[in-house]
Amino acid sequence: MEGDRNMPKGVAKGGQAQLPLNNRSLLRSDSYINGRWVQAKSGKTNPVINKATLEEIGKVPAQSKEDTEAAIDAAYDAYPAWSKRTPKERHDMLYKLYHKINENADDLAHIIVAENGKPLADAKAEVAYSNSFVEWFAEEALRVYGTTVPSPSPGVRNVVIKQPVGVAGLLAPWNFPLAMITRKLSPALAVGCTAVIKAPCEAPLSALAFATLAEEVGFPAGVINVLIAPRGEDEQLMGQTLCESPKLRTISFTGSTRVGKILMKQSAGTLKKLSMELGGNAPFIVFDDANLDLAVDNLVGCKFRCTGETCVSANRIFIADKIFDEFAKKLTEKVSEFKVGYGMDKDVIVGPLNNEGGKKKVEEHVNKVKEAGGKVLVGGQPGEGLFFEPTVAVAAQGKPMVRARERGVLTQPTDQEETFGPLAVLYRFSSEEEVIERANSVDVGLGGYFFSQDVGRCFRVGEALQVGMVGINTGMISQNTIPFGGVKESGFGREGGPTGVDEFLVEKALVFSGL
Repeated sequence: MEGDRNMPKGVAKGGQAQLPLNNRSLLRSDSYINGRWVQAKSGKTNPVINKATLEEIGKVPAQSKEDTEAAIDAAYDAYPAWSKRTPKERHDMLYKLYHKINENADDLAHIIVAENGKPLADAKAEVAYSNSFVEWFAEEALRVYGTTVPSPSPGVRNVVIKQPVGVAGLLAPWNFPLAMITRKLSPALAVGCTAVIKAPCEAPLSALAFATLAEEVGFPAGVINVLIAPRGEDEQLMGQTLCESPKLRTISFTGSTRVGKILMKQSAGTLKKLSMELGGNAPFIVFDDANLDLAVDNLVGCKFRCTGETCVSANRIFIADKIFDEFAKKLTEKVSEFKVGYGMDKDVIVGPLNNEGGKKKVEEHVNKVKEAGGKVLVGGQPGEGLFFEPTVAVAAQGKPMVRARERGVLTQPTDQEETFGPLAVLYRFSSEEEVIERANSVDVGLGGYFFSQDVGRCFRVGEALQVGMVGINTGMISQNTIPFGGVKESGFGREGGPTGVDEFLVEKALVFSGL
């Protein structure tokens, strides 16, 4: 791809962006604590930047310890009354919120495009995905069942009930600024928890818009609190305050493995219940009996949606020797046709990256592939602002070392590190045993994908991959009805599905004697 063929011609510098919103009240400049819209106690603010144009969308509070403590106190005070609401009452409130989000779906998508950078189609998909959890957990509120357990002792009856764990601290990332909030908050509210949400400083506006709709629906003051993370050391202090507070009983975090480990250490002093959805490095395997066109189409969606900034994006793409050249040709042709630009523009497939660090990482990975003897087939160049060309590259010939990390050698950058951007690196493999070993040779295990028409292989490989979720002949696995989460250093706990409420519940045994 030539450098300017499908890239935007330039980006605006500075200025004030105007978003095409029908409901202007959704664009907030305050955080939401105890049913009030407030600024940071320090008076500090941070700008929110349109990632495509680099224009300022607005300013939001840059909050820290004092604000965090106020939000915790509000949630703690609101917990007794909210936890005593009947499941039907909580169900009805969540359903009202579900309909309110539907009514404002287009505006929410426009906000996400601007603050995050993803194309409008991806942003609309995120809003629908976000709201699917509100709907799902509204229904699950009615289905938190207890059990009766026979006792070995005469005259004794055992009843096990489930109760809300208490106040929940929910730490959300910037790549899905609305969906990661609803996926955590909806089950918490459904079972009777109150919450303090730490919204990302890079993309906080959709969280504030969500809080606006929750307020309109009538959630009581203190049940939902939204803090805006500051930048730098103050953000770390906010996270530490949440983890160390004895008034919070659970922490749910989505983000990097490095930060997850820090939060675990900080939570140890109060022995909190934890749910950690951490980093990924997803293998995407195409066997020689696969439907090639299906595999290419799914790789495009899995790798390049949301500009590659998803934790379940394909990162290590293994293609069988026999079909490698044909697959690479088909993929390159598709990617070369991508339109890159501002997500509001028609037919844009790939938008800007969210931040300069992410752009630099993609460029470093491209350079390392070339330095190792690999070849760029399309793209490979940074654009203006936060843009980077969608890129397909072929790793150097030869079999990469299976245990590269153990031997202290990195043969390719994506062997051990997630790119989190629009770079697809293709690797050759020759056997099922080899590719499974290579796929499992990393410390993380969130998602994985493979394509084959051999039923036996589908079961063997699906069971052998050391990940929490496997897509078989599909690159799209996320949905509200199944558990989302990983193994190894991708964390623990599950979000979504029938067990998603369990992260916010504790079991209590009631033992009746003398009967």
